Amino acid sequence: MKAIINGKIYTMTGEIIEDGVILISDGKIVALGKELEIPKDAQVIDASEKIITPGIIDAHTHLGITEEGVQWEGSDGNEVSGPVTAEMRAIDAINPAEEGLRDAYSHGITTVMTGPGSANVIGGENLVIKTYGKTIEEMILSNPCGIKAALGENPKRVYGTKNKLPVTRMGIAALLREALVKAQNYIDKIEYANQEGKPVERNLADESMVRVLKKELPLKVHVHRLDDILTAIRIAKEFDINITLEHCTEGHKLVKEILASGYPAIVGPSFSSRSKVELRNKSFATAGILAQAGIKVAITTDHPVVPVHYLPIYAGLAVRNGMSELDALKAITINAAEILGVADRVGSLEAGKDADLVIFDGHPLGTMTNVLKVFINGKEVFTRN
Repeated sequence: MKAIINGKIYTMTGEIIEDGVILISDGKIVALGKELEIPKDAQVIDASEKIITPGIIDAHTHLGITEEGVQWEGSDGNEVSGPVTAEMRAIDAINPAEEGLRDAYSHGITTVMTGPGSANVIGGENLVIKTYGKTIEEMILSNPCGIKAALGENPKRVYGTKNKLPVTRMGIAALLREALVKAQNYIDKIEYANQEGKPVERNLADESMVRVLKKELPLKVHVHRLDDILTAIRIAKEFDINITLEHCTEGHKLVKEILASGYPAIVGPSFSSRSKVELRNKSFATAGILAQAGIKVAITTDHPVVPVHYLPIYAGLAVRNGMSELDALKAITINAAEILGVADRVGSLEAGKDADLVIFDGHPLGTMTNVLKVFINGKEVFTRN
């Protein structure tokens, strides 16, 4: 058993605990609070004058699937042989030894969603992983956690240059609808075959999209510009599916519409340059504007677009641009966990949850703050020397 004592604990689901105690056993948080009895055989870690938070979560990355420092050899995030590839599975392309994962956990980012990029209208399955582990199987929290889709410039650029559908935003929306209709027909085909006692030839792409139609998985839709956000909401309502608004760069222009939709927003990466037209109105204020309106918000780096290990600093910049400190911390902990569907395991410090936590020597969102220790599943995976 481990006992972390005397720290200032940000639980993210209750009050901040001053001079608190966290007891850890078998990879789980056993208890936390003030003046807890510490077992005699416990390994005691003194966190006096330190801040303890849940492990930080990035709700949208391409960690391990688009590797740093390489070109085509480690770029496995976009199967650009066709614009609709729902059957792709991120688990088959993630390198658990990728350097970006080490950067993540050594800076307190203990959980990420990772998966295909945005070249295709439908890119394939995403998953949620811990950032530390020898094999991808031992790192998995949720697989799959959603199906990646993309609207806007990226599919237009990739396939327009090939003079292949989609060339326009109309073409993108049409292909997305077509994939959903195919999945509806696949459901009907299976039901009819079952009634007749006949086999059905499996179609992996349709199987993935059926899970979206049945609301077993959300469609995680890459949307930057106002019109693309509205198209994503329109199609989601048309087919009665759950979606998440990934990037949501111009979300501050559609506060009422997004709030009415009920869909969460994963905002960012605001730290990148305006590298294309649909990023023209990016702002660190967007996350705070949406959160203040009551929309569930997470903040993302979109690694490797910008480095994942600076996620707390991006959240701090959102605070500097109007977001409340609490909302910013939630955006990289409990909100991200809830949006990803893994809040029963991570995102807050509570008895029974995974012992993923970070000890800081200052405020977690501060630029001068250092990560001192990182625990994943109760194991101390990083210590600052």
